[in-house]
Amino acid sequence: MAQLADMQFYERLPLFEEFEGVADEANYRPLPEGWSLAVADIVNSTGAIAEGRYKSVNMAGASVISALMNALEERNLPFVFGGDGALAAIPAALAAKARTALAAAKTWVAEELGLELRAALVPVADIRAKGLDMRIARFKASEEVSYAMFSGGGASWAESEMKAGRYQIEAAAPGTRPDLTGLSCRWNPIVSHHGAIVSIIAVPSERGNGPQFQALIADIVALAEGEERGGHPVPETGPEPRLSMRGVTMESRAIASPGKRLLVWPWIALQSFLLFLCFKIGLNIGRFDVTRYKHDLADNSDFRKFDDGLKMTIDVSAGRLKQIEERLKRGAEEGVCRYGLHRQDSALMTCIVPSPMSRDHMHFIDGAAGGYAMAARNLKATLAEDGPQAGAIKP
Repeated sequence: MAQLADMQFYERLPLFEEFEGVADEANYRPLPEGWSLAVADIVNSTGAIAEGRYKSVNMAGASVISALMNALEERNLPFVFGGDGALAAIPAALAAKARTALAAAKTWVAEELGLELRAALVPVADIRAKGLDMRIARFKASEEVSYAMFSGGGASWAESEMKAGRYQIEAAAPGTRPDLTGLSCRWNPIVSHHGAIVSIIAVPSERGNGPQFQALIADIVALAEGEERGGHPVPETGPEPRLSMRGVTMESRAIASPGKRLLVWPWIALQSFLLFLCFKIGLNIGRFDVTRYKHDLADNSDFRKFDDGLKMTIDVSAGRLKQIEERLKRGAEEGVCRYGLHRQDSALMTCIVPSPMSRDHMHFIDGAAGGYAMAARNLKATLAEDGPQAGAIKP
């Protein structure tokens, strides 16, 4: 009975529907004892982005989520997509399966994308032993999809431990493949309609996630909400349809071994062409309703989140961006926050679509020229200037 309650913990969390609720600690609940935090990121992601490999970096980050969801058979897995990595909360009963999935993802990323994926599984008990916590909330993005939000400082500590070489998961044997069913990258970059696509990361200063930081987050969210559709980078009727053969190739690498890839590639290309045709001329095929799918695609997109800090990739005007940046600067000057921004012309979308007939498909948004990875680099530069204690995050 206790194990069943543990497995259903996230599914039973109350939903909050207005995104400004990420700043309200009343929406968060402590993760149960015995859970672990799976964390992963790409080594030298900024170098890969400088080489123009931002699509591969995002695909690698999303592959961690896809591998865990499929291995654990959990559609309601609590996770956060971070652009060049991901984190997920893992129930105690599923820790062994999660470790195997992460090991396989490391091998796949190395062999198919030519990138190095770091991965670790950190017990929540160890996080709490350090005086930090792992608290979780559940944001209702649409009628079909919700996303996890994390606070308490534990996620940041777990990531730093992973980067220090602790709790590491070794790669699986060569040729091992995770189950990446549903992972796709069929869309070309989505151009800005308001002025610029801006990736923002704002984290608390050494004061921690107190009332002042929560007020700052509420202000930033309110400013973004003042833009059309809250600065959502994906148009309400979905992105402009374009064929992406590079995306088709990457998806074929995700779902088929090298020996079967030539058989799978034409099928994925045909699916992509049919999707392009449906979007272009409003064509419905069987039970596939293109109008509904377009709206679901936009509604289900994960373009803003909270894991020990605010992360947003938004489409905003120059005036709106100036207001947001001025508020962040004031927060930094007052010692409330540290932040990093990165501007680009377009956004990138990576997807998990188990079936085009179901409405719970998920779409992860990042900046198309580095996004969160470059914002994080800029954040780290400010932390280095302010000294080693500037980046400490307290609950």
